Amino acid sequence: MSGIPVVRAAGSERDQRRAAAALAAAGVRAGDRLLVSAAASPALLAVVLGAVRTGVVPVVLDPGLPAEERAALAEDADPALDVGAEPARLLAGDEEAELADVPLARPMHYTSGTTGRRKGVWSGVLAEDDARALAAEEIDLWTFGPADRHLVLSPLHHSAPLRFAVHTLLAGGEVLLPGPFDAARAVEAISTLRPTTTFCVPTHLQRLLARDDVDWSSFRRLVHAGAPCPEPLKRAALAALPEGSVWEFYGSTEAQFTVCSPEDWVAHPGSVGRARPGRRLETDERGQLWCAVPRWARFEYWRAPEKTAASWRGDRVTVGDLGRVDDDGVVWLDGRREDLVISGGVNVYPAEVEAVLDAHPGVLESAVFGVPDDEWGQRVVAAYVGSADAAELAAWARERLSAAKRPKALHRIDDLPRTSTGKVRRLDLPGALGLAGG
Repeated sequence: MSGIPVVRAAGSERDQRRAAAALAAAGVRAGDRLLVSAAASPALLAVVLGAVRTGVVPVVLDPGLPAEERAALAEDADPALDVGAEPARLLAGDEEAELADVPLARPMHYTSGTTGRRKGVWSGVLAEDDARALAAEEIDLWTFGPADRHLVLSPLHHSAPLRFAVHTLLAGGEVLLPGPFDAARAVEAISTLRPTTTFCVPTHLQRLLARDDVDWSSFRRLVHAGAPCPEPLKRAALAALPEGSVWEFYGSTEAQFTVCSPEDWVAHPGSVGRARPGRRLETDERGQLWCAVPRWARFEYWRAPEKTAASWRGDRVTVGDLGRVDDDGVVWLDGRREDLVISGGVNVYPAEVEAVLDAHPGVLESAVFGVPDDEWGQRVVAAYVGSADAAELAAWARERLSAAKRPKALHRIDDLPRTSTGKVRRLDLPGALGLAGG
C-alpha cells in the first residue's frame, strides 16, 4: 500500500459526530467561529464538517503562517475556540452529536490576494433551504458521487480544495490526502489509488505533465483554477487526460462565477467558460466584471462593512477583476484592476500580453507588470520562465502586439513568485528585479 491516507465517508461521519459533540460540550454554538490551522488530515476534514453541519463556522488558517500574522487573524476572527494545529483533540471522546444532512455554514477563509490586508469572507449561518441549495449546487455541478475518489493536491486551508474534498465526502465518496504537493508523491497516489477527480492549479499540471510516468486514465474530472492556464499547457492537459475530463472554473475565495467545459474551451481558447448555473455576468463602464448570484452565495467581508458595500450592487458582486462577456455568453478575463498597466494613456491588460508571450515555444510561463516611467507614466515589463532568448522573444511580441502593449524589457528568471494558491505575485517582480525605483 502507498501509505497515503484515504478518508471514507462513513468513517469520517463518525468522527464528524464526535467533533460536533466536543464543540457543543465546549460551549461552541451555531454562528460561533472555530479557529483551526492544521495540515491536511482526516481529522481536519472531520472537524470542519462536524462544525459546518452544526452551524459552527470554521476559520481555516494556513498552518505555515508566521506567529505574528496568525495572531492578528485570530484576534480579528474572535473565535469561541482555537484548536490550532491539533483538530484531532476534538475527536478523542466517545460522545456523538446529531448532524444536519448538509453544511449549515460555509468555512470562513481569509483572502490570499496578491496585495493588501487579508479580509475574512463571512456567510454566517444559512437557512435550511439555502444550505441545501448550496450543497446541491456544488455536488451537481461536478457530479460527485459514492464512486468518486478525490485526490487533494492543494492545501486544504484554501477554499476550493476544501470545498471539493468536503462535497466529495458529503456525496459518499473518498478523499485521498498525499500531503504537501510533491510530483513523485502525486504520481504514486494516481498510480496506486486510481483517483477519479482532482482540483489543481496550473503549476501542478505543469509539473505532472512534464513527467512521462503518469497514468491519467482513472480521471473523469480534473478541474483547474486559481491562476491563468497558458494555452500550450491547457492543450497538453486536454491531450493527456481522458476525453471530456479537463474542466476549469473562474472564481475566488468570495464567490464562484464561471465553469468551462473542455468543449467550450476548445471552441473559445483562452476563455474561462460561461456563467455558472444560477448566475449572470456583465461588465461595468470600467470593464470590471459583476456577477449576479443566488441568495445562498451571498457573503460579506468580516467586520469590514465599507468593503462589503463597495463589492455589492443589489444581488451583483465584484472582486475587482477586469474582463468581458461576448455575445455568446463566453467570459474572458483581462486581469485584476490593480494589475492594470496604463502606459501613455493606453490600458494594457497583463493577461493579454502574457497570452502572446506564453504562445512562444521557448516560454513556459510569463508575468507582465508596469514600472514607473517619466515619459509614459508606466512602461510594460515582462518576466518569463523558459529557454527563449530575450531578443527573439521581443521580436515575437513585436509581430503580435501593438506598440503600447509590447514589453519594453524582458527578464528571464528561474521561477515566478507566487502565493500559496499558485497566483503569480506580479507586484513583487519590480522589487525582485531591481526595477522598483523605475
